[in-house]
Amino acid sequence: MRAGFQTAVALIYPPRCLGCGAQVESDFGLCGACWRDTPFIGGTVCDSCGIPLEGARDGHRVECDDCMQTPRPWRQGRAALLYADRARQLVLALKHGDRPDIARPAGVWLARAARPMLERETLIAPVPLHWTRLLRRRYNQAALLARALAAQTGAALCPDLLIRHRRTPMLDHASAGDRLTILAGAVSAHPRRRRRMAGRPVLLVDDVMTSGATLAACAAACHAGGAASVDVVVLARVAKDD
Repeated sequence: MRAGFQTAVALIYPPRCLGCGAQVESDFGLCGACWRDTPFIGGTVCDSCGIPLEGARDGHRVECDDCMQTPRPWRQGRAALLYADRARQLVLALKHGDRPDIARPAGVWLARAARPMLERETLIAPVPLHWTRLLRRRYNQAALLARALAAQTGAALCPDLLIRHRRTPMLDHASAGDRLTILAGAVSAHPRRRRRMAGRPVLLVDDVMTSGATLAACAAACHAGGAASVDVVVLARVAKDD
């Protein structure tokens, strides 16, 4: 009976591509054209921020120029996609287009990127939104991604591990230095959740990494809260223009 009902639903509401809306074979998928237009990250990447690098790995830690110049306050960082083409459209749809359904397949992509960083006691936590922004947007896209990642990996999840107790302005056009200044002290560990991360590795999840200032503020809060280590994973990494 269930199979018949699912078949009927599929006939009435056939699966649609997450990117363009074309009909596809299964739910939460991309059509061939959108898949080719989505820049998944693979191969050699910066161990700190996940941006793709040229050359093959030699068994040693590799970092991009930015991360060597400004060391990150976390151990490792990875990204599933480059913030370009169809990936940029998917991120914006998730963040501003009321498309929480995108989080489910994104959890699969995040799991693939984050798997080398996961440990048995890893605690997954999203980058927090200030309550006023959450009220307006109705959901935290980073929290949706963190939940989807936890479901894919079986790792523990603490959706309110961190609090953004000061509203900061939009950072889209701010320099890297200004972002760090604006975000200084804006995030802290939830006082009733600190015990959950004490002595444990924490994996922070966000939708996009640009300068890394937001993740740096969150990593600092985790270290202050007693985390044994902090890693980060994002759905998309903004690449600097050459």
